[in-house]
Amino acid sequence: MTDAAALPGQPRGGVLSGPATDRAVNVLAPNANAMTLDGTNTWILSEPDSPLAVVVDPGPLDEGHLRNVIETAERAGKRIALTLLTHGHPDHAEGASRFSDLTDTHVRALDPSLRLGDEGLSAGEVLEIGGLEIRVVPTPGHTADSLCFHLPADQAVLTGDTILGRGTTVVAHPDGRLGDYLDSLRRLRSLTVDDGVHTVLPGHGPVLEDAQGAVEFYLAHRAHRLAQVETAVEQGHVTAQEVVAAVYADVDRSLWPAAELSVRAQLEYLREHGLI
Repeated sequence: MTDAAALPGQPRGGVLSGPATDRAVNVLAPNANAMTLDGTNTWILSEPDSPLAVVVDPGPLDEGHLRNVIETAERAGKRIALTLLTHGHPDHAEGASRFSDLTDTHVRALDPSLRLGDEGLSAGEVLEIGGLEIRVVPTPGHTADSLCFHLPADQAVLTGDTILGRGTTVVAHPDGRLGDYLDSLRRLRSLTVDDGVHTVLPGHGPVLEDAQGAVEFYLAHRAHRLAQVETAVEQGHVTAQEVVAAVYADVDRSLWPAAELSVRAQLEYLREHGLI
């Protein structure tokens, strides 16, 4: 879910659908629009020699897409054993219940209302399915329930909407909070520095091969936008709508409602820190 224009020099990758790493294959959902970019990335994860697979973010309730995910796994000799959600937005999670029926799998998520089965997900949890290790990384900010999934064997991280392959993401106020989001970006930066993560497998857009560069870009972008919002307020723009009109004047107006969510989160952050 993108908020608007990117800064120059944003890291870019190339993979939109198909194998991205030794253990991750993307099946692109047919729900492209201004907010979802090329569509939702549904990820099939598996050890190369294992018959078991995990699916992350089945995507929208689109029967053709859900069956395509299953058939893609089957063609590779894989049986889907578990479904995971990065967060509860419909473009990632709406199809999860139907996908659970089709695959006879449990759905695990941070938000209890999204779970199908007895188990959820918790920060720092390590999942092992068919020899594949997946580490659960809490990354609230885009939404309160946002998670990332670290694949140590591929030195990769699935970021959902926390980091996109193109553009920047919305801090979906009031559920999303800017302070949480900045902390989450710093947590992801630690993965790139301390754990050698170099590949971002995003929820939308192409794969990024410079994970640290992507995180640094996002942190710089947030600082830039925050400064713009603070300046707009100092110039007398009071409401979120007024700030959006001032800060996002060069952005397509179809993205202004999304930008307003981020602006509301930024205004809240500035007030909490006594900056406005």
